[in-house]
Amino acid sequence: MSVPHPVPATGCAAASAAAEAPSAFLLRGGPWPDQPPPTCIETHASWVVLTLDRAWKLKKPVRLRHVDLRSLAERERLCREELRLNRELAGPDVYLGLAPLVRRKDGSLALGAPGRTVDWVIEMARLPAEAMLDRRLADGPPPPCEAIEAVCDVMLDFYASRPPPLDAGPARLNRLLREAQANAARLPEMEGVLGGALRADLTGFALAGLDDRRAEILRRGAEGLIVEGHGDLRAEHVCLLDPPVIFDRVEFDHGLRWVDPYDEFEALGLDCQAAGHGWIRAVLLARLARAGAPAPSPRLLAIYGVNRCLTRARLAIDHLRDARVRTPEKWPAQARRALTLAAALVDQAPD
Repeated sequence: MSVPHPVPATGCAAASAAAEAPSAFLLRGGPWPDQPPPTCIETHASWVVLTLDRAWKLKKPVRLRHVDLRSLAERERLCREELRLNRELAGPDVYLGLAPLVRRKDGSLALGAPGRTVDWVIEMARLPAEAMLDRRLADGPPPPCEAIEAVCDVMLDFYASRPPPLDAGPARLNRLLREAQANAARLPEMEGVLGGALRADLTGFALAGLDDRRAEILRRGAEGLIVEGHGDLRAEHVCLLDPPVIFDRVEFDHGLRWVDPYDEFEALGLDCQAAGHGWIRAVLLARLARAGAPAPSPRLLAIYGVNRCLTRARLAIDHLRDARVRTPEKWPAQARRALTLAAALVDQAPD
C-alpha cells in the first residue's frame, strides 16, 4: 500500500466498473459529495481512496496466493489487525479507525452509518506526498543524512519496545529457506522476460549460504537478535516527517514481521540503492551498528541482501500471472533491477 501518493482515479476506473458496489461507491466519492473527486491507488489486495485529508483503505474480496479475502469476516479481522499493528508503529494519529460500509434499508450505501455492514474501511490521515521517501528519491530533493538516521532511530525504538518472539531463530531460518526455495523454483521459469539478468549462480548462492549459516541464524534468534519488526520496510512506506512515520506493516502473516534488524534495514537500503541512492544503505547499517546492535557476519549480511533481491524479483515478476496485469511493462524492469543488485552483492560477498 502506498497511502500518501495522489494518483488519478482513472487508474482505478476500469476496475470499479466491474467491482462490487462498495468499491464503486468509494471510488466515485459517494461518501464525500461536497469534496472534489477522490484519487485512487490500487494494489493486489486493496483500493486506497484519497480525499482531501484522509486515506480510506478497502480490501478487495479476492483470493490471493498469500491470503484469502473473500469473506467479510476475514476482511474485518485483517482490517482490525492492520489497524492494531500500525497504530503500534505509525501511531493512532495516522491510523484513525475502522468504519463500517453499510447498506441502508433503501439499498443505498453509506460509510459509518446505521445499516447492514457489507464491508470495512480503514480510515487514515493522508500523509504529504512530497515527504514520502520514495518520492524524494525519485523527484528530489534527496533527504539529508539526519532524516535517514531518524528513520533508523524510530525503528530501533520500536524493536526495543517489542519482546523477542519465541522460537524466532528456527522460525526465521525456515522462512528464509522457503523464500530461497521459491525463488530458485520460480525465477528460472520466467527467464524469457528476465533476460540475462538472472545469473545461474544467484539462487544457489542464497540457498547454499542459508544452509551454511544455519547455526549463526539460530544463535541470533537465541540471543534475542531476531525481533518483531515491520515486515515490508520499503521507501514507499516511509514518510519523512519529524519524527518520521513508518506505516503499512504486514498484517496477514506474523512470520514476515519476525526479522533480524540488519536484514530489515538491508531491505530498505537496497530499495533505496535501486533508486540510485546507495549511500542510504550505508547510513542505515552504520546507525544500527552505532546503536549497539550486534551485527551478523559480513557473509550472512550478503546472504540476507541477495535473498531479499531475489524475492523482490520473484514478487515483481509474479504480477505477470495476474488475470488482469496492471502496468505490464513495470514488473520485468523492476525484477531485472533487483537481479542486478543481487549479482553485485554476490560478486562482492566475502568468503
